[in-house]
Amino acid sequence: MRVIVHGGAGGAPDEPEPRQAVLDEAAGRGADAATPLDAVAAAVGVLESDPRFNAGVGGAVQSDGVVRTDAGVMTSDRAVGAACSMPGVEHAASVARVVCEETPHVFVSGDHAVDLAAEFGVETGVDLLTDETRERYDAEDPPRGGPREHLDWLASRFGSGDDQAGGDSRSSDDDDREKGDAPDHDTVGAVATDGESFAAVTSTGGRSFALAGRVGDVPQVGSGFFCTEAGGASATGAGEDIARVTLSRRAVDFLDDGLDAQAAADRAIAEFETVTGSGAGVIVLGDETAGSAFNTAGMQTSVAQE
Repeated sequence: MRVIVHGGAGGAPDEPEPRQAVLDEAAGRGADAATPLDAVAAAVGVLESDPRFNAGVGGAVQSDGVVRTDAGVMTSDRAVGAACSMPGVEHAASVARVVCEETPHVFVSGDHAVDLAAEFGVETGVDLLTDETRERYDAEDPPRGGPREHLDWLASRFGSGDDQAGGDSRSSDDDDREKGDAPDHDTVGAVATDGESFAAVTSTGGRSFALAGRVGDVPQVGSGFFCTEAGGASATGAGEDIARVTLSRRAVDFLDDGLDAQAAADRAIAEFETVTGSGAGVIVLGDETAGSAFNTAGMQTSVAQE
């Protein structure tokens, strides 16, 4: 089993070592698994439980003060599952897997996805807010009215100071974060292969101070994740822009064209930057190689092989 994981693209964390140790643990956990799908689920599950990353516990807070999680999973035989906008669900990737394996659908959302999670043994009702994220939200004089008031409020907060190529992605809510000072883009993801098949998964808490109910690229097939017989990819960064160019699919397309994983990652990010001028990262796993690329200040990854 070969596994590559990422902890998100954005500003460089002030204390990268603790985050890297968790990423290494996650990759190792995945490498011990029996199948590629088991591998990516195990790896991302470690990251969803660690508040240093923007997935599960410690995820980004939306405009109404709620953390809602999203995830998507895909295997090389084109099986897909995604779930989004789930309050109280730490392991969003597990819910995406339930959608993939237990339903005839590819995407389930909101309270219905939470109900589905509970029905299949995924824990719900988890308090995903940390003391630090709760205090930061409260300090921003949050809106109390309807969507128009929320939009006015987030206009100066959501995406403020976002990454451009090589820039610092810290928005107004990203200063001195307890989560290793990681940026708001620190979505997590993993890709794995046993030499015969592939699986890819991406999981996130979204982006801080987004409109309540906002869903980014992560659970969208081809944007936050993608997988074929050629390999798989998981993306992270400015979600609206990633969705506009279907970044993960473009990376896998380059594998299909015969590029190795590193070249595919490099080409995908170069194309993304040209088209959007925004910041992102991607991990790619092919038959023989693993690769990663980003145009932000940092993106931590880890690779493990059993």
